Amino acid sequence: MRLWLSVAGLIAAIAVGSGIVLAFGHSQARSGTPAAAGRPGPSRTPRRPATPAVATPPAARYAFSTLDDARDTAFNQLRAINNNGHIAGYFGSGAAGHPSRGFVLRPPYGPSRYQNIDVPGSAQTQLTGLNDVGVQVGFWSGRRTAGAAGRNTGFYLMGGRFTSVGFPTGDNASPPVNQLLGVNDHDVAVGFYADAQGRDHGYLYDIATGRFSRVVVPGASSVTAAAINNFGAVAGYFTGALDVTEGFFLRHSGQLYVLRVPGARLTRALGVNDSGEVVGAYQLGSGNGAVTRGFTWTRQHGFATVDAPDGARGTTIIGVNNAGDLVGCYVNRAGDTDGLVATPDR
Repeated sequence: MRLWLSVAGLIAAIAVGSGIVLAFGHSQARSGTPAAAGRPGPSRTPRRPATPAVATPPAARYAFSTLDDARDTAFNQLRAINNNGHIAGYFGSGAAGHPSRGFVLRPPYGPSRYQNIDVPGSAQTQLTGLNDVGVQVGFWSGRRTAGAAGRNTGFYLMGGRFTSVGFPTGDNASPPVNQLLGVNDHDVAVGFYADAQGRDHGYLYDIATGRFSRVVVPGASSVTAAAINNFGAVAGYFTGALDVTEGFFLRHSGQLYVLRVPGARLTRALGVNDSGEVVGAYQLGSGNGAVTRGFTWTRQHGFATVDAPDGARGTTIIGVNNAGDLVGCYVNRAGDTDGLVATPDR
């Protein structure tokens, strides 16, 4: 299935999915408070040209912990963390005998604290986002292996009920690909669908109204909306005219920041909090020499690199809460993918 492991791919090829990117000049972004908007409009299109973001990524200081579900310690990803410290994630690579299964982990973290979150009747479920008011999002598949041809479908879980979500279009990939990747406290989710030509299209979905709207990056051939904060700002990544994948941070006002880690081949923004701190991963080098590293970015301070101490073969940061706590995953020397929590040194 083409995009079943959307971020596991980051580590494997930055590890699966798409890629990441370049370097740049100084941001002239204006400061200001974003409009408090949780509901999507007809289309999220920037009103200004993209503003490049500039920074040299120094190493950030965090305390790191590894959290793996004992049911499959070879593959775990932590995808989101809310302001209560609740974590959304999944275990299982999707390979034969290792189906992906979703979970929620609540503090105090421990082996007995993993709660299964699986769409009824699914063969595989990835839980990718959750908010502070009990709504969770992700996607599911009826196929037992990641490589098998078959659809994957977005879903949200609210009040104990699963509801499937698919962007309404007559130009779906075959089989269809729809994924929800994040949700804010206004119950607005973000994700993407793939079209018949294999291009991805980011969108917002208002759970209360069932309304969809597109997330557009000017000049992009492919867009993934990966996260949304409570002010309606969206983080994600896109492929541009030169077939290079870059991150973006799109404020509700329409101001767009293109995120390119200096010297990197690829950059993906994967999470964002209410203060506008964006997290993700970038790739240095290529082929067998490629290295994946996590990052944080803010308008005030630019990029900082986040590397797990045991992440000999790569680190990806996927989620961030308002306290600056990070979640993601890393690949250790044995080739296992482990769930990661990073708490800022305060």
